[in-house]
Amino acid sequence: MRKLDSKKALVLFSGGQDSSIALAWALERYDNVETIGFAYGQRHGVELEARKNVRRAMADTFPQWGAKLVADTIADARGLKELGETAMTHETEIALAGDGLPTTFVPGRNLVFLTLAGGLAYRRGVRALVAGMCEADFSGYPDCRETALQAQLQALRLGMNADFSLETPLMHIDKAESWRLAERMGGDKLVSLINEHSHTCYKGVRETRHDWGYGCGECPACELRAKGWAAYRAA
Repeated sequence: MRKLDSKKALVLFSGGQDSSIALAWALERYDNVETIGFAYGQRHGVELEARKNVRRAMADTFPQWGAKLVADTIADARGLKELGETAMTHETEIALAGDGLPTTFVPGRNLVFLTLAGGLAYRRGVRALVAGMCEADFSGYPDCRETALQAQLQALRLGMNADFSLETPLMHIDKAESWRLAERMGGDKLVSLINEHSHTCYKGVRETRHDWGYGCGECPACELRAKGWAAYRAA
């Protein structure tokens, strides 16, 4: 099995709250940190711009992290949109579907993302894949579950004959606890940075500012972020 560099990490980085906290987590622990994002025709394409802002702000605010933060890659995953409509990729209603899953669920998305990240990590000699998925208070997506992600990791290890690891530091904590994790890592500066620059809203709204960040305030992602922020501030 090919041995990869355990001092290097590749963060699956959307520009949202969770992946921004995961990026900070990686920057605390690894000597060399790359990021990879995915353009899949998402309605909230504004997150691709948020990615740049979060990376820039982290490097400027925390120079010790900026020295470790290296390349960023955007991978084309638009095939996910072409496979069929979802409320994440098309202007359709955000609701629960007949199968009990939200219409924002993009089948196979996180599994594809991990595969693309693994392909890049293999070429870079990076061992650790770092991702912000969470099953404590997620939106009902089965590909956020630890069992699904670990199964995909095993497929990557076998399929590329490489000793990848997968780190999901937010997997078993809720949104309020994730804000507390950010505070422990970077104090109020990091919390404020992520609150201001990260993007969560499924509808891509950046014109409306709330105490928890920007967003429509109505979609499931905004509701979850608002609830977590309120619980964090109340503690």
